[in-house]
Amino acid sequence: MNSHSPILIGIAFAALVVALTAFGRRLPVPPPVLQVLAGLALGFIPSVTVPELEPDLVFFVFLPPILWAAAYFTSLREFKANRRPIALLAIGLVVVTTVGVAIVARALFPGMPWAVAVALGAIVSPPDAVAAAAVVSRLPVPRRVIVILEGESLVNDASALVLYRSAVVAAVTGVFSFGESIVRFFVDAGIGTLIGLLVGWLIIRGARKTRDELAETLLILAAPYAAWMAAETLHVSAVLACVAGGLYTRQHLSTAIGPKSRLQSNAVWDVLVFVLNAMIFVLLGMQFAMLLRTSEAGELPTLLMPGLVISVVVILVRLLWVPIATYLPRWLDRSLAKRDPAPPLRSVVLVSWTSMRGIVSLATALALPLTLDNGSAFPFREQLLYVTMVVILVTLVVQGCSLAPIIRRFNFAPETRQHEEERFARLEALRRAAEELEDAAREGSLSEADVTWLRNELRERKEHHRDPGAAHARHGVRTRMREAERRLLVRLRNEGAISDEVLRELERELDFDALRGEQADASTHVVAHAGAR
Repeated sequence: MNSHSPILIGIAFAALVVALTAFGRRLPVPPPVLQVLAGLALGFIPSVTVPELEPDLVFFVFLPPILWAAAYFTSLREFKANRRPIALLAIGLVVVTTVGVAIVARALFPGMPWAVAVALGAIVSPPDAVAAAAVVSRLPVPRRVIVILEGESLVNDASALVLYRSAVVAAVTGVFSFGESIVRFFVDAGIGTLIGLLVGWLIIRGARKTRDELAETLLILAAPYAAWMAAETLHVSAVLACVAGGLYTRQHLSTAIGPKSRLQSNAVWDVLVFVLNAMIFVLLGMQFAMLLRTSEAGELPTLLMPGLVISVVVILVRLLWVPIATYLPRWLDRSLAKRDPAPPLRSVVLVSWTSMRGIVSLATALALPLTLDNGSAFPFREQLLYVTMVVILVTLVVQGCSLAPIIRRFNFAPETRQHEEERFARLEALRRAAEELEDAAREGSLSEADVTWLRNELRERKEHHRDPGAAHARHGVRTRMREAERRLLVRLRNEGAISDEVLRELERELDFDALRGEQADASTHVVAHAGAR
């Protein structure tokens, strides 16, 4: 391999991701599914070398920033409000799925030890945070459904990994203690959460002291890796460390850094998470292709059939568990039914059907030890890898591709609560800004002309949010005005009257103004549409 090979590979990967993303927008297929299929096709090209994935490297490179970012963009208020359904999915469903898969695996593979069967159940039990966010969050579904699915994906990895480690230890040593596993779960969860909160607190303290945009961005990017390494060093839940750290940072970052740092950090996070997500799914497809290439054609039906059966099991268990966990507690506790009425059946069905597996399942399967303490090979290790890959592929393709048609069929009503809260917050913020302006006017720190100009601007912004119809009309004219400004600036640059640097700065201001206008227009449009209904 010459010195330019890594660069060429990086360029080829970037081109592939861009092409898949652009192509995916024209098809009713989620980007993760296209990326997995592209990786599968790449893996069958003879000249392409499929990289060997080290489980520790996969966990460390991919999971910390993705979990941290998912927690960062999760509403703590809504997470707390839905903690009961999230716990029933992230803990209860993981345990039930693990048991169900273990029972079926024992029937499919005669002679498989219980510990190995439970390890398989723990491997395939948690739906993936990456897959859920990549598929569901871009579709028009109720906000509560997204909160529950994302909350489940944030926590279920921790419970699945505790079951996995206990089962692997039992398989390797032949010793298992149920009580010790329960205690270990709470210890790992508690200490891991504390580590995440501590790292988040240190990051916020450092950001307040730094006052440099690039340093603040680097500090925020390093935070998930610091939390993960600290938790792994103490052998506690690194997953919950990242989740807790991301939630804590989100609650305090607004007052710790300035506007430029926030914009810059969000842009960097968006690119990083986008690239990591794409790499995950392409690598998943390539790993599955490698397994198929190294197997004899006559063996494939025997190797793949158990994976298909287990895939049906994990889907059916969820389809049964979610309605039971939704309706049974409300039937047993009437006060719960009054406080929290049952959600619409469409929402229950959607949560039941959304359970794509991903990188966590692959990494835990690859992390299975090769030998036992007595020196013999780990039983059924190859079969567990095949089953895991088939479950990942089936759930991603079947459930991922069917979600969009199902959601269109359900025709959920537009969400209005968030937009109403947003409009209320804007008006309250403008009221406070007007009070501050009057204080400044009384102090004499501004000229009368400046005060008048600022008052008119505040008045116009208030009317924008109070009158959706007029605001929509003004938005269309403002869009034309911005585009006229942009064309003039480009012409001045082309004529040599201004530099490219001046053009970029002024164009950036126009872009931010356009973004603010689009967000405000979307809010008023949704509220007006809901009122018309």
